Amino acid sequence: MSNNRTVYQRADGKWVNLLNGNNRATSLHDTQKEAATAAKENLKNQGGGELTVAGRDGKFRSKDTISPGNDPCPPRDKEH
Repeated sequence: MSNNRTVYQRADGKWVNLLNGNNRATSLHDTQKEAATAAKENLKNQGGGELTVAGRDGKFRSKDTISPGNDPCPPRDKEH
């Protein structure tokens, strides 16, 4: 199983921190920022991985490699 995580908004307005491949959320939050921060902490504690954040419209907003994970495209990652 990968350590990759996704942050997205549920229909009830809560933001979800989800370990990819799981059916249940790791944590629920009131804001996207809180969910992304929690997901980053989870990834750091679990050895790193990819964090994908979806906006309110469901489209992916950003994708980031959290250390100590391996960035698959280091030269093209200009976001951070």
